[in-house]
Amino acid sequence: MIPLLIIALWVGGLLWAANSAWNNVQKLDALPAGQRPSDGKGKNYVLVGSDSRAGLTSEEASRLGTGGSNIEGKRTDSIMILHLPDSGGPTLVSVPRDSWVAVPGHRKNKINASYAIGGPKLLMETVEQSTGLRMDGYMEIGFGGFANVVDAVGGVRMCLERPMKDEKAHIDLPAGCQDLDGKNALGYVRARYSDPLGDLGRVTRQRQFLSALMNKVASPGNLLVPWNLKGVGESGAQGLAVDNDMGPITAVKIAWALKNVTSSGQSVQIPVANSAYPTYAGEAVLWDDAKAKELFDALNNDRSPNVAP
Repeated sequence: MIPLLIIALWVGGLLWAANSAWNNVQKLDALPAGQRPSDGKGKNYVLVGSDSRAGLTSEEASRLGTGGSNIEGKRTDSIMILHLPDSGGPTLVSVPRDSWVAVPGHRKNKINASYAIGGPKLLMETVEQSTGLRMDGYMEIGFGGFANVVDAVGGVRMCLERPMKDEKAHIDLPAGCQDLDGKNALGYVRARYSDPLGDLGRVTRQRQFLSALMNKVASPGNLLVPWNLKGVGESGAQGLAVDNDMGPITAVKIAWALKNVTSSGQSVQIPVANSAYPTYAGEAVLWDDAKAKELFDALNNDRSPNVAP
């Protein structure tokens, strides 16, 4: 009788912790309306890292080097597509934020401009029309939520092949393996001016770090201890937003898939033909149309994509 009571209290504690965190997540009107691509196999989700300072005090914004907590408007710092197949491992695809695409209702522009113009809904519509993939949900996290969840799990271990010093990202990291706290982790995934590959190098680091972070979040010590789960969940909920139709079970599936990308899935980027394509909006990233179509067709049919990581 006593063991059953203990189990019941433990399960109740986990449910309490998860519900407490989910209640702090912002819900958005993000799913496109009108004509959309047909459903393919599996599910696809747009994952966005934004430069939102929501929930940050001026002191926190200064510590993180985000340029202040009172900056108006939001931009996308990273865009990814997570494909969950009907069977098999997940695929995480980086979409360079400077990708040169057609923005519905507007002229061609960098893909992150769609977010600046029309928010999550126009970004989702742009991603769908550019890839031919139907998106099933949307998840976005701002600067504060990202840094706080890294700190809540005690930092994330990354191994750097070379030192990284980037004044704009506010980091000065030595080469070698080290635990990154929230401030340095945010700088690590944002830095591009110090990377010889620019934004293309940054998106690779973003995928690697996201998977490492989810592995730390999903550790037994965080998932199975109610007060730890509550702390990590509420830290992540600050600055986290999802589409109105997403429930907590889907959010957990997404987090679990991100954890498994490096072990049983794939981490790739959209094939690029020109990373310095001249446009009226400055240099942009031009996709390799043929190879990109192969990638999107593979995902739409639950086939393993044959593209470079």
